[in-house]
This record gives sequence, C-alpha cells and structure tokens, in this order.
Amino acid sequence: MTMAEESLPSQNANRPRLKLDTLVRLRWLAVAGQTAAVVIVRFWLDFPMPLGFCLGAIALSAWLNLFLKIRYPSSLRLKGRTAALLLAYDVLQLSALLYLTGGLQNPFSILLIVPVMVSATTLDPRLTIALGALVLGAVSVLAVFHLPLPWTGEPISLPLTYVAGVWVALVSGVFFMGNYAFRVAEESRQLAEALAATELVLAREQHLSALDGLAAAAAHELGTPLATIALVTKELQRELPEGSPYAEDVALLRSQSDRCRDILGKLTSMSTQTDQHLDRLPISHLIAEVVEPHQGTGVRIDVRLVGKSGPEPVGRRNPAVMYGVGNLLENAVDFAESLVEVSAIWTEDSVSLVIADDGPGFAPDVIDHIGEPYVTTRAPSGAEGEERAGGLGLGFFIAKTLLERSQAKVELSNRLQPAHGAIVRIDWPRNAMDRELVKDAARTEARERDEKGRRPLAAT
Repeated sequence: MTMAEESLPSQNANRPRLKLDTLVRLRWLAVAGQTAAVVIVRFWLDFPMPLGFCLGAIALSAWLNLFLKIRYPSSLRLKGRTAALLLAYDVLQLSALLYLTGGLQNPFSILLIVPVMVSATTLDPRLTIALGALVLGAVSVLAVFHLPLPWTGEPISLPLTYVAGVWVALVSGVFFMGNYAFRVAEESRQLAEALAATELVLAREQHLSALDGLAAAAAHELGTPLATIALVTKELQRELPEGSPYAEDVALLRSQSDRCRDILGKLTSMSTQTDQHLDRLPISHLIAEVVEPHQGTGVRIDVRLVGKSGPEPVGRRNPAVMYGVGNLLENAVDFAESLVEVSAIWTEDSVSLVIADDGPGFAPDVIDHIGEPYVTTRAPSGAEGEERAGGLGLGFFIAKTLLERSQAKVELSNRLQPAHGAIVRIDWPRNAMDRELVKDAARTEARERDEKGRRPLAAT
C-alpha cells in the first residue's frame, strides 16, 4: 500500500452529500408537472376527480419547498438521513396523489422510481434500501387500495393480472435501476478519489525533482554576495598591519567565505550533472533505476535490451513514468516465486517494456478489471481462494494512469501453459520520447544562454 493510498479516507466518509437546492429544484419540477397533469385531466379532458385533495397534496409540496428555501441556505449539504427523509416524503406525497387517481392503474406510477434513483446516486446504500422498501410497500398498497382512475362514463377497472404486472414492473425497476444508478455513481466517485491520489503521487515526485532546481537557483543568487565578502576580506587582510589582533579573525572569515563558495560550486556542479540526466535518460538507465531498489529481495531480476532497429531510446526523466514502471515492477517482485524478467524492445517506430514474473499470474475473473480503482484482489490460479493483495487497490490504477499520460499503452496477460506467471507490456510510440527530448534540449540551450549572460555579473 502506498502513502497515497493510506492517506485516503474510507469510501463512506468521502461520499458526497446531496445539496438541498438540488432536492428543492427537483420538487419544484414535480409540483409543476403534477399541477399540469391535474389541470389537464380535470379541465381539458373533463374527467371527474377529487380536485381539491389533489391540489392540496401538491400545495403541501410547494409549501415545504418555500419553507426549506426560507429557513435554510441553498448551498446546504444534507446529511444522509435528512436527505432520505425528504425523499421519503416525495414517495409518500406521490403515493397520495396516485391513491386519489387510480393507484397503479395510473401511468404516472412509474415516477415512484425517481426518488430511489436520486438516493442511489448520492446516499448510503442502506438508506437507499430503506427507501426502496418504502416504495415497495407503497406500490403494494396502491395495487389494492385506491380511488377509481379518472374517466368519463363507467369507471375503468383493469384486470388484476394487469395490475400485478405493473406491480412487478415497478418493483423490478426499483431494484435494477436503483442498482444501476448506484454502480455508476460509485464508479464515478472511486475514479475521482483515485485520480486525486494519482495527482498527489505525481506532485510528490515533481516536488522532489524541483528541489534540484531550487538548489541551483540558491547557488546562483548567493554567488555574488559571497564574492563581495571574499573581496572585502582580502582587502582587509592587505590593510591590516602585522601582529594585528584582528588578523586571525579576518583570516577565519575569508576561509569560511571560501568554504561557502566551494559548497555552492558543488551544488552548481551537481545541478548541472542532474540537469544532464534530466534531459537525457536512456531506457537502460530507466530500467536500472527502477530495478536497483529490489535487488537482494530474494527474487532474481533479469534485464534484457533488444534493439531490433535504430539507436537505444533516450527520453526525458519523467517522475510519472519512473513511478509507474517502478510500481509495476514492485507488483511483479511481490508475486514472483524466484524470477522477474524485464525486457526493453525498440524499433524505429516503437518502444516496448515487458515485465514478466513466474508467479501465479492474473486470475481470469479479475484480469479484465485490473487497472480500475479499488480492484484489490488478484487471486492466484490454483490457490485455495486466498487473497494476495490488500489495500485500496489504487497502486496499479495510479501506475496505469501515469503511464498512459506519457502516451503509453498498458496491456496485461498471462504466460501460456504450461508456464505460469503474469506479463505486463508497456508500449510507447518512438516519436513521443524523441519529441520530449527535443523540448528539453531547447530548454537546456536557453538556460545555458541565460547562464552565460549572468556570469560576468557574478564574477565581479
């Protein structure tokens, strides 16, 4: 588990709260639709119906909206239970209208599903289940107890079989559509949290890379005042008479200033060397850096460089790529029995990095989902159901996301029988590395021109 994974809160704690203004707007839409339906049925179609009771139920929703709008700010985020209670009111209010206008024989009974879908996208699953149970109870009552459907002439009484079919359709809709809405919203939340973790990891890597630039800037800025101090102490030594009690102190001051200049010179030299590494990183060096931390872990790591055509790929030192490849290699080492093979293969058009281990491989029922956030289990084939991976399941997702940002394509597979083990293949277009290197060369050239322009001032 990475530090980014450990810092993430639990899924329930990170679940977004439903905004009060959202419920108020949805209820205003319901009020407008219900009012229009009642008016059209009563005055245009001229169907007899309990108009007063229907308008009273609609007015109650309008009054509740006005109360909430006046009493609370629109930006208020509701707690789960409060939002569930407001949605439960919507179910009961619509159920009352349906009772007055034909029960499940009323085609608008399908709208009972709406509060459940709203709950499924934002609230805790337990609250959604409770709301679904309320809808189930409401449709069961409405299937039996209701006033006649508004109609001219003889009242319509639909067969019990048809009403039962409507009941089954509503119950099925509540279950399937609620479950679908929950899954879509949950995947969206997980993706947002995982992307936040990805950004955190990338920011940390970039911060470490930026420290070298800060050291170079500090060395450059401090060079001029230290040169002035050295010049002044040199003049003081020349002016002091022999045997002066201050001669020893001035000599110490000059020696310390010379020491500071030496330290800044080393920092500048280190920065220049690091800049060269940042500008040019052959793929063999990239592999060597990600392999080095895993040496001596008991798993042998074999590295192969296969150049089919063209020179060895040389790209830019990218913290995101370093982290992504390192994470995939770490997973391979964790699951390998004794051997991990890392192969770099390049042509004039493409660059491929293959990481293969001799472990149990990816489980067939999980391999298609690896790379999605919160996929934590990679059960080995032939194992007795134990789980080999824990945590939040963000490691592979973060690695895959970071690599894909560098225009890489990540593919997963297992070794063909009778061999066993997992294979991760990372493919880049060759021009992606070359283009980044050209950009860095241009930046280096501009920086060198800038340094040449500043040197005379620093030397004075």
